[in-house]
Amino acid sequence: MKFKNKTSPFYNSTSNVNGIMLQVLYALMPGTVVMCLFFGWGILFNIVLAIIFALALEAVALKLRKRPIMPFLNDLSAVTAAWLFALTLPPLMPWWIVFIGIFFAIIVAKQLYGGIGYNPFNPAMVGYAVLIVSFPFEMSQWINPNNPLLSFTESFTLIFSEATPEWDAITMATPLDEVKTELRAGTDYSTIVTQSPYLKSASNNTWLWSSLAFALGGAWLLYKKIIHWQIPAALLGSLFLISSVFYLFSPASFASPLFHLISGASILGAFFIATDPVSASTTPMGKIIYGGAIGLLIYIIRTWGNYPDAIAFSVLIMNMAVPLIDYYTQPRVYGQSKNNKDKQ
Repeated sequence: MKFKNKTSPFYNSTSNVNGIMLQVLYALMPGTVVMCLFFGWGILFNIVLAIIFALALEAVALKLRKRPIMPFLNDLSAVTAAWLFALTLPPLMPWWIVFIGIFFAIIVAKQLYGGIGYNPFNPAMVGYAVLIVSFPFEMSQWINPNNPLLSFTESFTLIFSEATPEWDAITMATPLDEVKTELRAGTDYSTIVTQSPYLKSASNNTWLWSSLAFALGGAWLLYKKIIHWQIPAALLGSLFLISSVFYLFSPASFASPLFHLISGASILGAFFIATDPVSASTTPMGKIIYGGAIGLLIYIIRTWGNYPDAIAFSVLIMNMAVPLIDYYTQPRVYGQSKNNKDKQ
């Protein structure tokens, strides 16, 4: 009997960028569907526009850099970044604001650094950060899901025309906005929960159901080993821990740990944004430090900062610290003594 002789490496993997990004897109589906059910056609318009703009801008950048276009478009990295970016935007966002955000995400945060694999910052979060600083009013206009949802035609008209809707009639403050405003006004947290239809009833809490749907997608990524447990566990664990400390210290003045976990983009950020394989920490211990620090920053900015949610700023701040974290948390090479590692 003859055996085939093969040289190392003997591990055979069919994983590639396209396959990984495709799994991420599959995992985003449940949360996307839930958001569309609650907020209407605007979510879908955001996603489609962001993907179209991302692919077009990526193609232009690759052409100017004299790089092959189709292999990079087919890896779905631009599509994934655009999809994640779009999920952070309120419905009925004017098309030109979506374009501005995607321009900074794809051109500035990705292509100017050399393209996929070279960007030190999460592209989707760069685009979001630019918009929240530049267009704070537009970025706060979330549709009230208790009102009748706008039709496809109505949504299309508001997104692509200069028509200005009666925002007060169709929008609402997000739970993070509402709680922060009321707490700063001196209202007890228990009173806020009792008076808010979104907080006192789980069935009306759109953010709860969206978070659960994204958590389902995150579980799929963990099952497929697309991401590792350290970053989501550290992020959510540190967020839960610090919010528990302050809540136990003064339950009237601080929101509960559960509120912080299910509100805003906590779950989306933990499983889909902070785990970006390019801009996140790569060592086992580094992932725990990286995720834990993001959770800590989220709570600090949410509680004492000027922005209700803080996923983008927290992730971008820790992206800057990744090289330092990875340098000091490198695992010891097999066969190398600890003393030799320290000398290096």
